[in-house]
Amino acid sequence: MTRIQPVQPSEAGPLTRVVLRTARRKTRQLAGRETDKMIEPLEVFAHAPRLLLGYGMMELATEKVGRVEPRLKELAQLKAAALSHCEYCIDIGSSIARRSGLSDEQLLALPSYRDSKLFSALEKLVLDYASGISATPVDVSDELFAALREHFDEAQLVELTSVIALENFRGRFNLALGIGAAGFSEGMVCAVPETKRTGGGEHAQPAPAAPAVGAHASGARASGAPAAGAQAAVARGG
Repeated sequence: MTRIQPVQPSEAGPLTRVVLRTARRKTRQLAGRETDKMIEPLEVFAHAPRLLLGYGMMELATEKVGRVEPRLKELAQLKAAALSHCEYCIDIGSSIARRSGLSDEQLLALPSYRDSKLFSALEKLVLDYASGISATPVDVSDELFAALREHFDEAQLVELTSVIALENFRGRFNLALGIGAAGFSEGMVCAVPETKRTGGGEHAQPAPAAPAVGAHASGARASGAPAAGAQAAVARGG
């Protein structure tokens, strides 16, 4: 349950109302579905309008940068969301990742991606990076970064690092304030939360399915479950 009540349109100032209205439209376009709580993170952010605007600008800038293939970015963000256990992020992220071309089988194979034939060598490298950035402490070796340099230039590396770090910000914000799944992946296959990777290089394993995280015991379908993390422009929500 959300620990801070979302700001209602009738309570918001003119500029905040415009931002929230725009966010709702963009989120619907991004996730392909409209739900009652689809922009709840931003409605909570609206208690601090200046922070909402600043955060919105960051999301907007992130949306406009496109040197890295969108599918790779969505995959990386979804991995970060699964590691953070953010239900909202996993929920919307699964929906967005599916729309970017990821199959249901790939969504479910994320915890064991290293041993899966469903991911390319480059995708596994990006998932390694997302896992390393999402570890506490951050665990990105020189060898991993050198391997990334073989595929990405410096601007692309900054972009990829930024979207993964931003997903961690979204997840921590939502988790601290009790913001849960919004129903983006209801009735569909959804990624599952994973245990976090340690700084010693131990790789993430699937976490026991949490009631709020909505995947059945088989890990197959989400019912109002969490989905992965992604949100675009001002739409992406805290």
